[in-house]
Amino acid sequence: MRIRSLRLVDFRAHAATRVSFTPGLNLLHGANGTGKTNVLEAVHYCCLGKSFVTSNDQYALRRGARFFEVEADFSFDSRSDATVRLTYVPGEGKRLAVNGAPLDRLSDAVGRFPVVSIAPDDHRLTDGGPEERRRFLDTILCQESPTYLDHLVRYRRALRQRNELLARQAGRATDAMLDAWDAELVRHGARITLRRMEFFDRFDTFLGESWRLVDGRTERPTLRYRPFAPGLPTDEAEVAAAFADLLRDRAQGDRERGLTHTGPHRDEIVFRLDDLEVRRYASHGQHRTFVLALRLAQFFYLADRLGETPLFLLDDVFDTLDPDRINLFAGLLTQPGRQSLVTAAHDGLFRDAVDWAAGGHSALLISETLNADAP
Repeated sequence: MRIRSLRLVDFRAHAATRVSFTPGLNLLHGANGTGKTNVLEAVHYCCLGKSFVTSNDQYALRRGARFFEVEADFSFDSRSDATVRLTYVPGEGKRLAVNGAPLDRLSDAVGRFPVVSIAPDDHRLTDGGPEERRRFLDTILCQESPTYLDHLVRYRRALRQRNELLARQAGRATDAMLDAWDAELVRHGARITLRRMEFFDRFDTFLGESWRLVDGRTERPTLRYRPFAPGLPTDEAEVAAAFADLLRDRAQGDRERGLTHTGPHRDEIVFRLDDLEVRRYASHGQHRTFVLALRLAQFFYLADRLGETPLFLLDDVFDTLDPDRINLFAGLLTQPGRQSLVTAAHDGLFRDAVDWAAGGHSALLISETLNADAP
């Protein structure tokens, strides 16, 4: 998949901007505050219906504007080209259209326009709380499988309703009140759990290969899935039965606390280098390298599973990397069939690693001069 052009209207720093991209490496450079990250964020909105910078769409609205709109033109090797337009209006929410046809749900676009992003806040994957690692996992699986996404959406809806009931009843929620939501949690939670189990069996190989690319040392990276209950079986009916039993056993504690304390929303993912847990024992450099390996593994995994090369977004990734690693990434990003959008403060980032004259790659200055009419 490739993005050919992007249009932004009243989005962050951009009043009206249109950007065209080459099919290879696109280096977006310029001073801080000129809107480089905004371009990548807008592309992410078009691919997944959401930002990788914030969970509040209001923050992406240009000050004083009534709405924002972003539109991207994509091309594919194996299917028809597509134009994606996302509009956000405060108080009304987001609307997404593909080739002019409105989608009923934002989630209907997920997986159709695969994307992988690396951003400065990604350090939270290895040193933050478990919700960051679950989000990483779900972002991959939702792009790979619409069925997984559907189960996740339904699970989260049931969880929200159950928690609201527990809080509203303040310790008085009966088993009969909880039964309907418990059944929904069990139905969708069992399938989410099994899908996560299957994922880790496959993803380890991609992580190992990516680690060798970005580091090359003999340490062995692994991911360990730690589900909400130890020793869960691998049969769906048995997982569902175990989950239902736990919900019943812990119902009184849930009533007292006003929250649901068991289920896939409590899963943890443990990253290790050899026998040491990354979050607790890795050095700063090992944390940074592990994150890069995770994102590369995500890229290779999605390309393998979807049969479509994802778009790669790299936001201010290279400031802390040594020249050898920068050159290594340049080699990865400039391979045929791969398109990337990279932000940096200056245009000399890949000066010795990319043959700009050969074509297929571009360095674009992002500045106020881009904020011209973009019909």
